[in-house]
Amino acid sequence: MVSVKVSAAKPSSLARDLPTFITFDKPAEEQTVRDLKKAIAAKSPKFYPSRQKLTLKGEKKALADNVTLKDAGIVDGAEVTVKDLGPQIGWRTTYLIEYAGPLVIHPLIYHFPKVFFGGPVQHSVLQKYVYGAVMLHFLKRELETLFVHRFSHGTMPFRNIFKNSAHYHILSGLFLAYSVYSPTFAANSPYIRGTIRENPNFLWACLGLFLFAELSNLKTHLTLSNLRSTDSTKRAIPQGYGFSLVSYPNYFFETLAWTAIAVMTGSYAAWLFLVVGTFQMVVWALKKHKNYKKEFGKDYPANRKAMFPFIL
Repeated sequence: MVSVKVSAAKPSSLARDLPTFITFDKPAEEQTVRDLKKAIAAKSPKFYPSRQKLTLKGEKKALADNVTLKDAGIVDGAEVTVKDLGPQIGWRTTYLIEYAGPLVIHPLIYHFPKVFFGGPVQHSVLQKYVYGAVMLHFLKRELETLFVHRFSHGTMPFRNIFKNSAHYHILSGLFLAYSVYSPTFAANSPYIRGTIRENPNFLWACLGLFLFAELSNLKTHLTLSNLRSTDSTKRAIPQGYGFSLVSYPNYFFETLAWTAIAVMTGSYAAWLFLVVGTFQMVVWALKKHKNYKKEFGKDYPANRKAMFPFIL
């Protein structure tokens, strides 16, 4: 039997019944932090587990859900504090909302030019290729979210959905669509006629690079998905296509795909989305690469870079 005192880190309407004591019939080595969160939620149903951040009294490091109370340092009579993280939303739902934006915005601007540009637009081959590529990309993202991706963390703060969605809805949605489907890129535009941007070989080369990067990105996502079972958060060292050179080839191929679109169009919006997205992925890759090396030590391949082969 183990009894744990639970107190609130800060005053909260959901923590009115705190401090309180949670008692388990089983010993600390047979109960997890997740069990403790569920017990707290049982007393305060609106204070659901994903909304809680548990720490040992006087410490700041969050306790992992899958760790036993014993391994977390929670013994009989111990005290933990719980912080209200605010309303949460599932990562899967977040991704679906993010990627849905461009899937709605691009068809609207492409098919209704009179509304957005004041007149008809005779679409060039370049515009048709970009439209197909963008729709394919985000449809792929939606399907991966539903059937491929596994999420280490179930939820995130609800308020972050607006910031996360803005990246896709505005940069790769509104800005990119309004730029590329405008009369500037139309079939009769001087920016297109007689230039490399109506050369079939150039367009096919860019589209070929895009498709190669998309398929490679999918391959790496499948590799990452197969590293663990649905109900497991245990990490392993990824191997196979792309991973012999970098820790996050999925980010590398994502960058390659959008580089193809930026080069094909020369659009300021495409280059802006590429630069902003690449910068964010580099930040993520460096942080996660460092975590891989820390977690696996000498077992982790020493010659792997974070994102760009032989460079970074």
